[in-house]
Amino acid sequence: MASLGATAASFPSPAPAPGPGGAEEDDAEEPAETHLCVLWHLGHLGIAYYDTSDSTVHFMPDAPDHESLALLQRVLDEINPRSLVTSAKQDENMTRFLGKLASQEHREHNRPEIIFLPSVDFGLEISKQRLLSGNYSFIPDSVTTTEKILFLSSIIPFDCLLTVRALGGLLKFLGRRRIGVELEDYNVSVPILGFKKFVLTHLVSIDQDTYSVLQIFKSESHPSVYKVASGLKEGLSLFGILNRCRSKWGEKLLRLWFTRPTHDLGELNSRLDVIQFFLLPQNLDMAQMLHRLLGHVKNVPLILKRMKLSHTKVSDWQVLYKTVYSALGLRDACRSLPQSIQLFQDIAQEFSDDLHHIASLIGKVVDFEGSLAANRFTVLPNIDPEIDEKKRRLVGLPSFLTEVAQKELENLDSRIPSCSVIYIPLIGFLLSIPRLPSMVEASDFEIEGLDFMFLSEEKLHYRSARTKELDALLGDLHCDIRDQETLLMYQLQCQVLARAAVLTRVLDLASRLDVLLALASAAQDYGYSRPRYSPQLLGVRIQNGRHPLMELCARTFVPNSAECSGDQGKVKVITGPNSSGKSIYLKQVGLITFMALVGSFVPAEEAEIGAVDAIFTRIHSCESISLGLSTFMIDLNQVAKAVNNATEQSLVLIDEFGKGTNTVDGLALLAAVLRYWLALGPTCPHIFVATNFLSLIQLQLLPQGPLVQYLTMETCEDGNDLVFFYRVCKGVANASHASHTAAQARLPDKLIARGKEVSDLIRSGKPIKPVKELLKEKQMENCQTLVDTFLKLDLEDPNLDLDIFMSQEVLPAATTIL
Repeated sequence: MASLGATAASFPSPAPAPGPGGAEEDDAEEPAETHLCVLWHLGHLGIAYYDTSDSTVHFMPDAPDHESLALLQRVLDEINPRSLVTSAKQDENMTRFLGKLASQEHREHNRPEIIFLPSVDFGLEISKQRLLSGNYSFIPDSVTTTEKILFLSSIIPFDCLLTVRALGGLLKFLGRRRIGVELEDYNVSVPILGFKKFVLTHLVSIDQDTYSVLQIFKSESHPSVYKVASGLKEGLSLFGILNRCRSKWGEKLLRLWFTRPTHDLGELNSRLDVIQFFLLPQNLDMAQMLHRLLGHVKNVPLILKRMKLSHTKVSDWQVLYKTVYSALGLRDACRSLPQSIQLFQDIAQEFSDDLHHIASLIGKVVDFEGSLAANRFTVLPNIDPEIDEKKRRLVGLPSFLTEVAQKELENLDSRIPSCSVIYIPLIGFLLSIPRLPSMVEASDFEIEGLDFMFLSEEKLHYRSARTKELDALLGDLHCDIRDQETLLMYQLQCQVLARAAVLTRVLDLASRLDVLLALASAAQDYGYSRPRYSPQLLGVRIQNGRHPLMELCARTFVPNSAECSGDQGKVKVITGPNSSGKSIYLKQVGLITFMALVGSFVPAEEAEIGAVDAIFTRIHSCESISLGLSTFMIDLNQVAKAVNNATEQSLVLIDEFGKGTNTVDGLALLAAVLRYWLALGPTCPHIFVATNFLSLIQLQLLPQGPLVQYLTMETCEDGNDLVFFYRVCKGVANASHASHTAAQARLPDKLIARGKEVSDLIRSGKPIKPVKELLKEKQMENCQTLVDTFLKLDLEDPNLDLDIFMSQEVLPAATTIL
């Protein structure tokens, strides 16, 4: 039997892609799940979770958290686990948190299953033992115990005791539930293809309401009735217009970056350096070539998981070969690029010769065409002489069996007109003769010198001396060939799994390159520019910024600048008519800031982003019956979140707060919130407020000072028409011009005129008088009602009391008429 070792340094070009039902469809056949394990002790969290999409364990080193467990809540919001595993022994803070989590009825479909394990399962020593004794495919079997311990120590922080205990509890849970291997033999363990660290430091806090109102993500049902069951599609959103990734793992990484905006300047500038490089005219061809190669990088973790479980498909080998082949192309291309850019240097160095070894082995061993035709793993010629010899015999078997059948026919009864020798896998060689008319009963099937086997389709099958000799001489060729090729496949799998670490690294770096190429492509098409980061700047400065979504939908878009800092006013109060662009301006500031914090170019001539630690919004109320809250209560919750959590480095966007209740109460609440922040002085957050409460300025409800700056949307009245310029300028609007908006909505002219009349009377402090025409109609109706009531009276009724009638009917009606 041949063994698989290192082979030559060249390999053929990739085979054609699988047809329908191939591996491309397998990428999405298994829904991804995450299972989280958490421990809380003395103000610190230990967190680890298992992701079934790549069979990887992720862990977060011990991190401090507040008693409200805000960090844990953020982790839950990000990974949305299917299960939450923790110790049955908990303190009051964790007990309260888990109780609140379990009572969130409006999140019934996304609510994790809470699982308590005995505290002994989280013991430190037993957790270490579980980690060190685990069966990991990325660690070769040939390593010694000491080498294994040293290797794991370089990955897992054993000095973080809570993390180690959380990892141990997670492994216990996986082994008990047998996640992903429920139907396998009990000796098959849950596949673990790697350990990865994740951290939530340097991250910018953004809640789900902000993601929704800024349209960073927007899921919609698929319009095709045939694809509705497959899930949701991305609608018009920031993620939708920037997602030009060629691989699913690139798309997954882009979504992760969007959920984890950061103010780590080193990380952000490293992303921008790659984007800027590919935007240079001389590098456009290189970008297109790299993008084509990335289209062949497929779901490697799924293939490695199948290899670990011995469930490898024929198409998996083809996809893996094309992925590795493309990775080598990426490596060669990146070696010709400037090594001063870290990503190019990492790809050039870490796409090691192990990739060449894997590609060479697969290309020289796997017979792709034969495997697809036979729907099983087959090997190329000249790999194993024994297999080649058996295949040669199998190919020449038909003519040889014809000769054997002719010799057998000479020894049979002359009444038998013909016979044939056939080969049936697992049964062997048999002599087949047609059933004669005289062969009625089973006893008639007996022929001297032959052993009757079975009757099938009017053919009698026997074993003869010659067929027994063929069994002994040739054996079960089909099964022997399949067994030997399966053994070779197992050896090849072992070679690949031993190099699983480099394949995982390939996927990480290729995904990163895919995302940055996608962002570069969008920046080139939409005319984005590179933002600058200034840690000393407390705020944002945007020169001629644009709304990235609105500019794609509008025929023309007017850019606007924004500057929010200590010397330019940290509280911007924006007034202006309805439909003048106030909400778009707020969202534009938020989106440009967000794009800069994920390392993307931005839609502006220039943008300078200071230290921003959070983005809070109160722009749109997401109403839901399941929440059991009124619209105004939802508004209050959003503002309360900003008031309680915003710092001097936070960006707060508020649009029309207070309109959901009485006008005076809403105005008072808005003024109180702004005065609270202004009282903080220099530590006030960066606030953009759009409002139609002109009384906020007219009554001087806000203190005067350099922290407050008033802006308005520029307009011009042309006769009875109002012309919008959609440009922000300093100043205060003198009216909301609601009548112009009402006219655009095609309300009746009489209603608009009456509304303007009442508005002018209120503004001038004069009494509001009813409309005379409406008053006359109401008087006639009351008179007619009174007459009808009187005519219905029975004056001869002895029980009629005219005094009661006069007091209850006539006098109130007369008062109304007068």
